Amino acid sequence: MGYLVLILGVALWAGAHLFKRLAPQRRAAMGESGKGLVALALLVSIVLMVLGYRWADYTAVWYPPAFMTHLNNLLMLLAVYLFAASILKPRLTRVIRHPQLTAVKTWALAHLLVNGTLAGIILFGGLLAWAVVSVILINRSQRDWQRPAPATTATEVMTVGAALVGTVVIGMIHNWLGVWPYG
Repeated sequence: MGYLVLILGVALWAGAHLFKRLAPQRRAAMGESGKGLVALALLVSIVLMVLGYRWADYTAVWYPPAFMTHLNNLLMLLAVYLFAASILKPRLTRVIRHPQLTAVKTWALAHLLVNGTLAGIILFGGLLAWAVVSVILINRSQRDWQRPAPATTATEVMTVGAALVGTVVIGMIHNWLGVWPYG
């Protein structure tokens, strides 16, 4: 049952996000009310993913070596930095067109390295696949890209600070949930 719920959650997440790209006329016809429906679908998908992941039977596919935890933590710091960069627009966003989706891909890869379970592969692999497909669809539909203006040093410092604080907060939340992320 857990695997089915997890797969439905990942599929709903991907479907809700890709709806605008795959059926733009239908999404446009929904108007503003469509935003609420998409937000509701995303909320339900998160609940399904969390419950499905927790309910899924433990099925080990591979056993990650201990050093992967350190690589995961480094990649997570990068993922949080990329996510912060999508908001604050430091210099890196002049090179990376989709920092938020790149953050999701980095996050998913980091978690695949330390979660050798079938549920982990479904969750993190599914979200990695969604992020890759999203980048491809966005790039195909919006070929022109306007690079952001060069960032100030203050923006760079704020982005690094946000990444450090965000990483600590995420670690504390993992610890609160019973998962010690630091090896």
